[in-house]
Amino acid sequence: MSIINSLISGLSLGSVYAIIALGYTMVYGISRMLNFAHGDVIMIGSYVSFCLTMYVGMPGWLALVGAMAACTVLGVTIERIAYRPLRGTGSLGVLITAIGVSYFLQNAALLIWGANPRVFTTLFKGLDPIRLANARLVITAESFFTIIVCVVIMVALTLFVHRTKAGKAMRAVSEDNGAAQLMGINVNQSISLTFAIGSGLAAVAGVLMCSAYPVLMPTTGAMPGIKAFTAAVVGGIGSIPGAMVGGLILGIIEILSRAYISTELSDAIVFACLIIVLLVKPTGLFGKNTREKV
Repeated sequence: MSIINSLISGLSLGSVYAIIALGYTMVYGISRMLNFAHGDVIMIGSYVSFCLTMYVGMPGWLALVGAMAACTVLGVTIERIAYRPLRGTGSLGVLITAIGVSYFLQNAALLIWGANPRVFTTLFKGLDPIRLANARLVITAESFFTIIVCVVIMVALTLFVHRTKAGKAMRAVSEDNGAAQLMGINVNQSISLTFAIGSGLAAVAGVLMCSAYPVLMPTTGAMPGIKAFTAAVVGGIGSIPGAMVGGLILGIIEILSRAYISTELSDAIVFACLIIVLLVKPTGLFGKNTREKV
C-alpha cells in the first residue's frame, strides 16, 4: 500500500501545483506575459490567512475567503501598476519587472512578518484521516480536500471560460488582441480579470499547501511557483487542461522520487522531466504549434 499512499500524496501535491499553474497559464494565454511574481502572491495569501486566523480569530474557511479577496486586489494592483505600462514593449522588460515585483513582495513580507518561520494552522483541523484496507491505506483530510478542490476549480474555470460572456471575451483577447478591441471588447478589463482570477487561485493554493506543509516564511512561494510554472510548460502553457495534467504529473514524480530515489535529487528529477518534455514536444503535452508571420 505504500506505493498507493505515495501516489495519493503525489496527487495532492500535484493538485496544488495545478492550481498555481492555472494562474500562470491564464495570464500567459490572455496577455502573453509571464508573471513570475505569482509564487509570491501565494505567500502573501498564506500570510493573510494566517493573520486572520491567529490574530482576528476567524474560522479557517472564512480566513481563506479573506486571503482570496486580498490576493485578488493585489493581483489587479500589480497588473495595473507594474505590467500594464509595459504592454506592447519587449518581453525582456516585462520579465525584469516581474522579477522586481517578486523581490519586492518577498522583502515586504520580511519587513512585516519577519524572517522567523511561522507554524500555519491547517484548514482541516479536527478532521480525521480516511483509513481503508484495514488502515493500510491512509488518506489525510488535507490530501482528500486538496484533490477535490483542484477538480472543482478546474471544472468551474473551464465552464467560465467557455460559457460566460467574460470568458469568451478573454478567449477573444487571447486569439487576437487587436481584433477583440475593434469588436468592442475591453482588453484592459479582460486582462485585469485574468490577473484577479489567477491571484485568487494563488491564495487557495497557498492555504492548501501550508495546510499540508505547515511552515510559513517569506520565501514559501518561491519554489512552488517555479515548479508550478514548470507544470504549466509541461502541460502546454496557455492550456487550462494542460496546467492541471502537468501539475498532477509533476506532483507524482516529485513524491515518488522522494520516496524511492532520493530526497535531495527530487527537485532535479522534476526539472529533468521538463527538459525531456521540451526536447520531445516543445509546445508541451497539450500545447499547439502556432505560425508567426515574418
